[in-house]
Amino acid sequence: MKKQAQTYIGIGVMVVLFVGFAYFTSRDQQKYQQEMAAYEAYRDSVAAATRPVVATAVDSLAAADPAVAAAVEQQQRVAELGEYLAAARTGEAKSFAVENDVMTIGFSTQGGRVESVTLKDYTRYAPRGERDEAVSLFDPATTRFALSFYVKNGLNNVPVNTMDYCFTLDTLCRVQTEAGAATSVVMSLPVAADARLKYEYLVYDEASPERDYLVDFAVRMENMTPHMTAQNTIGIDWSNSSYQNEKGFQNENMYTTLSYRLPGESSIEDIGMSEDSEKKHVDEPVNWVAFKQQFFSSVFIAPELLSDASLSFDTAEPGSGYMKDYSARMTVPYTLQTDGYDFAFYFGPNKYAILNKVTDAAGEELHLERLIPLGWGIFGWVNRWFVIPVFDFLSHYIASFGIIILILAVLVKIIISPLTYKSYVSTAKMRVIKPEVDELAKKYPKQEDAMKRQQATMELYKKAGINPMGGCIPLLIQMPIIIAMFRFFPASIELREKPFLWADDLSSYDSILDLPFKIPFYGDHVSLFALLMAAALFIYSYVNYQQTAAGQPQMAGMKFVMVYLMPVMLLLWFNNYSSGLCFYYFLTNVLTIGQTYVIRRMIDDDKIHALMKANAAKRNNGKKSKFQLKYEELMRQQEELQRQQKGRHR
Repeated sequence: MKKQAQTYIGIGVMVVLFVGFAYFTSRDQQKYQQEMAAYEAYRDSVAAATRPVVATAVDSLAAADPAVAAAVEQQQRVAELGEYLAAARTGEAKSFAVENDVMTIGFSTQGGRVESVTLKDYTRYAPRGERDEAVSLFDPATTRFALSFYVKNGLNNVPVNTMDYCFTLDTLCRVQTEAGAATSVVMSLPVAADARLKYEYLVYDEASPERDYLVDFAVRMENMTPHMTAQNTIGIDWSNSSYQNEKGFQNENMYTTLSYRLPGESSIEDIGMSEDSEKKHVDEPVNWVAFKQQFFSSVFIAPELLSDASLSFDTAEPGSGYMKDYSARMTVPYTLQTDGYDFAFYFGPNKYAILNKVTDAAGEELHLERLIPLGWGIFGWVNRWFVIPVFDFLSHYIASFGIIILILAVLVKIIISPLTYKSYVSTAKMRVIKPEVDELAKKYPKQEDAMKRQQATMELYKKAGINPMGGCIPLLIQMPIIIAMFRFFPASIELREKPFLWADDLSSYDSILDLPFKIPFYGDHVSLFALLMAAALFIYSYVNYQQTAAGQPQMAGMKFVMVYLMPVMLLLWFNNYSSGLCFYYFLTNVLTIGQTYVIRRMIDDDKIHALMKANAAKRNNGKKSKFQLKYEELMRQQEELQRQQKGRHR
């Protein structure tokens, strides 16, 4: 019992000692923490107070020694970008050029980009008329081509835009490839000790324009996977400012835009043609994007397909020497398994014979020839399958393109001469039978007899063997040719720099007098070919009106429009257009006038009248043509409608 009491007393003493120790220990710990907190606060306040002093001291030291400032800045850059990107950020850019038989390409290690392209076979129009400067596709100071992506630097994700970095020139040498001899240009951007981004260019020299204007551009990502962050796309930023290369700013601007092709399509799209600005976002994949001028284009080709394309341009001020500021922002797909891309550039003329042969690395058609606005449907067919082959064939034997245009105009007139003859015969029949038509008008003078008058007239035409549309059909046949020529001449680089008579360039307007002022809708110069075209059109319209109006009285009200207004309107319109086009239309009208007089001498109205009577005797079977039946039904409906309207008014 005594032993148990001693045990309880011992336990109680131990508890008291433990509680007391804990109490006093916690008081000491709390006091220690309070003292440490006070010390930390004191230290922070001292650091905050001394930091500006330290910074000021560093700035003062840097100001005294720029090397210190550079070292501090480089240290910060290394901490932000990593050692290799930081070094590339401050590298010194170098420029160099590569030539082949058709162009000179300027490269810059800043961004590893193509910074200029000069075409050897074409010259630029200067304000004073000289042509002693080769065509440059864009201003080197404005060119940008950049890839944008993210890499790792410790725990940070670093955005990389390649235009901010100086690449290293690894290779510049001649090589032999499967496609032929070429100059290889390889530039690289180190990202880490064992990783780099490589640009590989191949500039061919095969004396084959469709190959020599095409520059292969491969992007290789060597061992970059461990250093790339998780991302689905890599951005592409391409832009430049194009020069004005032609005589007329307004005319060149009409054909200058930004075009693109959707994969699998034989046609192309553009973002519009404007004297101001245009922009468009394309949600669908894109096969290539072109900075298109009137006669030259820069095209970025991506067999892997571009996506999320934001395309835009701004038009420069006339007289500035520039035409458009282009911009194309796009993306290409990326995964950690991606080791590179195979792209290409086309830098060259909008020449059908060249563009039609340009293909991608797999031999697939790119349809770059659609950059030439030859027209849609039948108008494009006429140009592709008739006009261009004739031009190409004749240009091998005839140096003067003025003579070639003359031959083309004569050839077209010969082809359609049977239709022209039939048109004149139809008009002559209308003229011969006009007295009988006038008699029908006297027989049915009232408005409510219009149906009977028309039926009688159609019956008369049927017996005489006259097709009321006979005079219009040749014109309808000629329209595709006329419109095709309208599209072909201003877009034909074959006519560029080709003089004829007083015109120094058949692809642009000719001027025999430069005015000190600008006439609205006309311009500040006088084009002689446009004047000749308008005069020939006036004479043709007058002759044609006299012949047509004699057989069709309803044409009398069209005299002012056909004979006077149309030539004046075309003169205002064509004064700034291609002189080759005006020359062609002038020849067409002159040849048509001559053709009309020749046919008139071949046709005897009395013989035609006798032939018509003979045909009328054979056709007295009362059977009506489908055209007559439809026409009579239409007139019947019109007469019924007029009667209903009169009934309502009563």
